[in-house]
Amino acid sequence: MRILITGGAGLVGSHCAEFFAKDQKNKVIVLDNLMRSQIFGYDKQSVEFNWNFLGGFKNIERVKGDIRNDKDVETAIGKGVDVVIHTAGQPGVPSSVRMPKEDFSINAFGTLNVLEAARKTNKDTIIVYCSTNKVFGENVDQIPLKELEKRYTFDGVKGVTEAMSTDLTGHTPYGVSKLVGDLYVQEYSHIYKMKTGVFRMSCTYGTRQFGFEDQGWVAWFIIAALFNKPITIYGNGKQVRDMLYADDLVDAFNRFINSDLERGLFNIGGGQENTISLLEFLDELEIITGKRPKTTFADWRPSDQKVYITDTTKLQKALGWKIQTPVKDGIRKLAEWVKTNAEYFK
Repeated sequence: MRILITGGAGLVGSHCAEFFAKDQKNKVIVLDNLMRSQIFGYDKQSVEFNWNFLGGFKNIERVKGDIRNDKDVETAIGKGVDVVIHTAGQPGVPSSVRMPKEDFSINAFGTLNVLEAARKTNKDTIIVYCSTNKVFGENVDQIPLKELEKRYTFDGVKGVTEAMSTDLTGHTPYGVSKLVGDLYVQEYSHIYKMKTGVFRMSCTYGTRQFGFEDQGWVAWFIIAALFNKPITIYGNGKQVRDMLYADDLVDAFNRFINSDLERGLFNIGGGQENTISLLEFLDELEIITGKRPKTTFADWRPSDQKVYITDTTKLQKALGWKIQTPVKDGIRKLAEWVKTNAEYFK
């Protein structure tokens, strides 16, 4: 297969590229503009690490370019690809509030640009889109909660299903721009008969993740603990997420690509068995690293869901998928990777 991975130097993109490049029959093209550090005001390289890592694979072609630029996308697609895994995006909620036009241009227009390039080259191209649980916005907050000592939890509900409405609620600009892309990908299946898979992702983490305060909190908390950096928790720290290790996400993508489904829309996350609150995460970090970052608390961020837990029933039934990396194992893997690459974080 010829596989294009947009945002290929990011966390999800680099794990996708590594996975598919292991089969020497595949030709993998990664497209990335290497803007992550710039977006988040980081004065060191970040995803350049992943870019260089992918350069070690003979069947990976790296194209430096922007999904908003027609020529860059056309160069990456070439005469056509069998699969596009669209991971490129502006991933920060606070940064979307600061720069909504930039956020829209990357997440909404950039997605449409990739879809059109793929359609015009080969209508049989399979499209996989990285959506987000933020498309549900504050509708998630309508689920009753219980407040415990160190966490909130859903009261009487297993998790969020695909049936939850995305309408009539606040989202933040990030949630809106990602929903625009989400809907366009679905529409290209209905109107142009392309096979498309939309994956509404929960908190995704893993090795080669460069976390900042604005985005990638799992890696950011680990970096802060290991290198004595202060952190700010927005809210009381009892907010809960279900944790999805990057390799498990890639496994779901692969299963969809090789399935007989014409289209798919899935919520994907760690589920009830892999939930953790921010306070519990700090406790786990102290066990793993022997350190605890200096912590201050601030007001809740806009549309920050107090609990998000995915109900993956539909995904499990459709693709036979299940989590392979328990949350505590995943945190340890990421912590070890950060330690090994300390020069990027000190």
